[in-house]
Amino acid sequence: MKKSELRKQLRSARREHVEQLPETMRGLVFRHPPRPILDRIGPDAVIGLYHATAHEAPTANYSAHFCEHRHRVALPRFASHDAPMRFAEHTDPFGETDLQKGSFGLMQPTADAQELTPDVLFVPLIGFAATGERLGQGGGHYDRWLSEHPGRMAIGLAWDVQLCEDLPTEPHDITLDAVITPTRMYGPF
Repeated sequence: MKKSELRKQLRSARREHVEQLPETMRGLVFRHPPRPILDRIGPDAVIGLYHATAHEAPTANYSAHFCEHRHRVALPRFASHDAPMRFAEHTDPFGETDLQKGSFGLMQPTADAQELTPDVLFVPLIGFAATGERLGQGGGHYDRWLSEHPGRMAIGLAWDVQLCEDLPTEPHDITLDAVITPTRMYGPF
């Protein structure tokens, strides 16, 4: 199956899954990272997250958790549609007063937020394989960023319905170190 067809199929499955979850349940999942992940994160590590859209695995609790544990948190920021993805500091995970709508319609840090380079990166995805392969939105932003910043720990956040037995991959696709779902963690931890 082509990546574009698979993305369409997985987006639909993800949307149906999330819309069937009671609102109260959505707030209970992804409360904080699993202990095996936390044990691998140094006390001074900068944490890269994303501001989740309606059907993506939520990240608000992770942002709050890391801020409460004195980590600096960074979110993607795009100066324009064709600009490279950069990360900038997210200082208010509770009120999100430091965010604005960006080029892709996603919430991102304001232009005056300090640029940061994450040591650990939690990434969104459309689909994943148990071995760490990731199917993203199709823009290649995360793959490019990770290839330009080798050695960073990259962890996917997903709903269980996004698990695929196999994914088509290309040489530029970066394999994740782990994937966390509401029911389990995939990876060598």
